[in-house]
Amino acid sequence: MRRRILLLVSGITVLVVLAFAIPVAVLIRSAVAQRGERTIRDQAESVARFISVSHPSDAAISSYLATQTQTANRSVSVTTPDGTVLGRAAPHGNGPQPLLDPSSSGPGGGPDEHGPGGGPGGPGGGPGDQAEVHSVPGGKIAETSVSTGADETYRVQAYASNSALYAGLGQWYALLAGGSVALLLVGIVGGELVTRRIVSPLTRTAQTAHRISAGDTTARAPTDGPREVAEVGTALNRLADRIDELIADERETVADLSHRLRTPLTALRLDAEALRSPDEAERIGGHVTALERTLTAVIRAARRPQREGRLPSCDATAVVAERVAYWSALTDEQERTRSVSLPDGPVPVRTSAEDLGAALDALLENVVAHTPEGTPFGVALSTVDGDGATLTVSDSGPGLPEGAGVRGRSDRGSSGLGLDIARRCAEASGGSMRVARSPSGGAAVTLELGAP
Repeated sequence: MRRRILLLVSGITVLVVLAFAIPVAVLIRSAVAQRGERTIRDQAESVARFISVSHPSDAAISSYLATQTQTANRSVSVTTPDGTVLGRAAPHGNGPQPLLDPSSSGPGGGPDEHGPGGGPGGPGGGPGDQAEVHSVPGGKIAETSVSTGADETYRVQAYASNSALYAGLGQWYALLAGGSVALLLVGIVGGELVTRRIVSPLTRTAQTAHRISAGDTTARAPTDGPREVAEVGTALNRLADRIDELIADERETVADLSHRLRTPLTALRLDAEALRSPDEAERIGGHVTALERTLTAVIRAARRPQREGRLPSCDATAVVAERVAYWSALTDEQERTRSVSLPDGPVPVRTSAEDLGAALDALLENVVAHTPEGTPFGVALSTVDGDGATLTVSDSGPGLPEGAGVRGRSDRGSSGLGLDIARRCAEASGGSMRVARSPSGGAAVTLELGAP
């Protein structure tokens, strides 16, 4: 999105620069051409004025023309009344304009303009009107005529080639190009700043949404930036607050319901203690104790604080070692050999100790309840390149039936919730659960646990 906005802003900037630069380039070319024409016009009028005022000889005119620029691109010439060309004759000097008639009222000057003398220089004539400029192949010529009396007329021509007329145009174009590039860069920088101001809050808001979807309800979106973007962040924060409230209410409700079960459990314990058979009383009392312990764990899990500033985590090595030791009394009684593989150090995973312990209890309970006594089993915990851990519980029993991982489905008389508890623990940590065959032909359940 950021790239698309930047491309859009850059495209608009290019269009604006072109809309500005093209007309300016045309105006610059026109101005340079007009300046070149004005130069040759002034040059022709200057020579005509010299002839009108001084009435010089041909030698004097030649000397004066020698002071003017005389090159292939620029030249000044004077055609005397007898047809002699003084100075450097302009290419195509006989151009479309005929020799001006001094008796006319046109550019050559005449009695109707300057009186009987024919020009401002007094008797003997003077320069006519402003020199006329006309095009010739390869350039332009400024032409005027001077009448010095006795029907003597001099024609003055100043020539400039196209390259001379447009001298300096390249520098103006370079300046225009530099200004256009500078405007384009300013537009790009401005577009980058605007894009960052719009996209950066949106990116952080999207990251916040991903964190909330992953279970981190402490994440909050930024509320700065443009008004519309800030409103999105504010709405997302309100949603996160509402999720927190709903979860807290649900957990309190679960905790309250669990707490209400303590009263009938107490009555059940009293009834167990009142049994006449000590063995029966001990057996029922043990079951009640286990139920009370499970209920206490449920209450603790339900009331676990949600705003801890981070996701729940625990040391998987310690939890697995503690739960295997807890079940060892029963497995030893059933003469089950066990293989336990644990890392030497702590293995942090993104789940609470209670949830991981409940998941492992469910898997070990499946082994004890659904395999014959004496069936070996194994528990293995390993790290995954610093990105969580893998917990595998395997056995050498008959294996799991098809669809055993579906919640509530069981063909062995159980509730069918054990594997679902383990699966939910793995998925809540950002991992998954796999059910497969062990190398010995039994069941192998693997929990992939995410890193905190």
